[in-house]
Amino acid sequence: MADPSTTSPLTRASVQVAHDLIRSHIHKTPVLTNKTLTQLASTPRTAADLEKEGSNPEWKGRTPARPVLRLWFKCENLQRIGAFKARGAFHAIERLKQEPGWAESGGREKGVITHSSGNHAQALALAARTNSIPAYIIMPTISAPPKIAATRDTYGATVVFSGSTSVEREAATARGTMGLELQDQVLEQSSSSSSAGLDAIITPCGGGGMLSGVALSCEGTGIRVFGAEPSFEGADDAKRGYYAGERVEAVSTLTIADGLRTPVGKIPWSIIYERRLVAGMYSVTEDEIKAALRLVYERMKLVVEPSAVVGLAVALFNEDFRAMVEREAGEKGWDLGIVFSGGNVSLDALGKLFA
Repeated sequence: MADPSTTSPLTRASVQVAHDLIRSHIHKTPVLTNKTLTQLASTPRTAADLEKEGSNPEWKGRTPARPVLRLWFKCENLQRIGAFKARGAFHAIERLKQEPGWAESGGREKGVITHSSGNHAQALALAARTNSIPAYIIMPTISAPPKIAATRDTYGATVVFSGSTSVEREAATARGTMGLELQDQVLEQSSSSSSAGLDAIITPCGGGGMLSGVALSCEGTGIRVFGAEPSFEGADDAKRGYYAGERVEAVSTLTIADGLRTPVGKIPWSIIYERRLVAGMYSVTEDEIKAALRLVYERMKLVVEPSAVVGLAVALFNEDFRAMVEREAGEKGWDLGIVFSGGNVSLDALGKLFA
């Protein structure tokens, strides 16, 4: 983990420095659009949709919102190891290599260690293997078997099992490199249309590293950033803390969005809430996550994990978010960036989800 007390301030400029540092180790993942999903997001839901089983009961009886949304999907499911966390892991290793006396003191032989439920575990294992450094990963026993297998067998890390509590992740700077790419890619791809780039970005939120990093990358740009969480069994800790004014420090949930089961860390929280770089937090039900996942598989033909589609589920199904867009964007609408954070899911798990 990068200690903020020994690093440069967490700003948009430091995100750019981080991006330059890891550029040669990561993929510049594509940004895709999809007419069907954009049309669905811009179509008012019916009263029956708002009242059906599995929807948030708060929507019953409401007049459906009529937002205008143009969706842009940043496909970090196509990143190395299948998740955005490759960015933070390579940044951590590159920063470690720059520490004075690290190699001379035996740091390379001692290796690196982290705690992760899966995607960050694989990412650090890959980054360590690339640099011929041993990696030791503490993983919860409930981690998805494919993620355990990839961490241990494919990327060669030593895995130690533990309970399901989390520890603070590395500083958010490296996570924001994806936000920089998304902004630039949308500008490039929309140059032939009337769009002037993104109005907003929504990302999944677990430990908060990606959300806070994207928020840093948008600082001073006018692009608004929102967080998305599952609501199941209190998994929406960041949302609850955001509106109560106090960080929730513990979460115990078995939401299908397994990458979002951790509470927000202190460093991301300072960016998300204390610096007010995130404009709002929204949550969705398990059924809404599954509905969004099915749409991505059927309409975009992309392999994504449940955690990755929580932002899309908010855009499609959360009436508070949709009403806010309608109110603030009007007929012009918003160009909304949606981050697909990862694609590490087994066929067995998908079969159970859609059985």
